Amino acid sequence: METAGLIGLAAALSITVSTIVPGWSQGKATSKAMEAIGRQPEAAGDIRTTLIVALAFMEALTIYGLLIAILLLGKI
Repeated sequence: METAGLIGLAAALSITVSTIVPGWSQGKATSKAMEAIGRQPEAAGDIRTTLIVALAFMEALTIYGLLIAILLLGKI
């Protein structure tokens, strides 16, 4: 297999992993946060704030994966 093909495969794998895993994690975190708010409605503000920060960090992982894929495709 030639180098361009391997780079293209690496870029595709980078995008795939960096979107599926954070997407699954965001759904799981949101689900658990909603359960926690349902159990303790008085703590909803703190839970929401923590959730938003955690979601932002997870989304950053997706953006890093996109950046890596773009850099890899720039080498083709």
